[in-house]
Amino acid sequence: MRTVEPAQLSRFLPPEDGGGRQSAVLILFGEGERGPELLLMERASSLRSHAGQPSFPGGALDPEDGDPGTVGPLRAALREAQEETGLDPRGVQLFGVLPKLYIPVSGFVVTPVLGWWRDPSPVDVVDPGETARVFTVPVADLTDPEHRAMAVHPRGHKGPAFIVESALVWGFTAGVIDRILHYAGWERPWDTEKLVPLDWHA
Repeated sequence: MRTVEPAQLSRFLPPEDGGGRQSAVLILFGEGERGPELLLMERASSLRSHAGQPSFPGGALDPEDGDPGTVGPLRAALREAQEETGLDPRGVQLFGVLPKLYIPVSGFVVTPVLGWWRDPSPVDVVDPGETARVFTVPVADLTDPEHRAMAVHPRGHKGPAFIVESALVWGFTAGVIDRILHYAGWERPWDTEKLVPLDWHA
């Protein structure tokens, strides 16, 4: 966290003019039956942005979250995760943040917040209008070459993807997971020529 540069995580970086909507996501690792695992959710298909996509819990900062440059993203990540998955934030130990990234299609400036699920609590869909599914993915599955591919968007651009837990994880979420696996030293060689097309609604 202390040494990684923004460009090492994504080519999409926040606008230099300070534009974009401040938001945060919780990248929460815990210990599962098969070793370390990662908490993910699937966004409701009715949402205006990123509908139906697997994602980290998270969302926009609210004024009560505080300063976007200090504690705001930490508070927002925990608050949103609790609202979306029902987790008990008291069982989460936050370690810090990764550099702010940008999602051009929705205009969000995203702070990834890293946490350890020290005392896991039950999680599930809280509001079906916001979340379709909540699930965990073993890190062993994320690093398995058989579960990795390159997602091909209808407009032609490609990005890392993971085929896990009956879901295709792609876009911003998959890109961040890919870089975390790489810099954590967990990445295994995989076939970057294996392509998975996205449909026109992606």
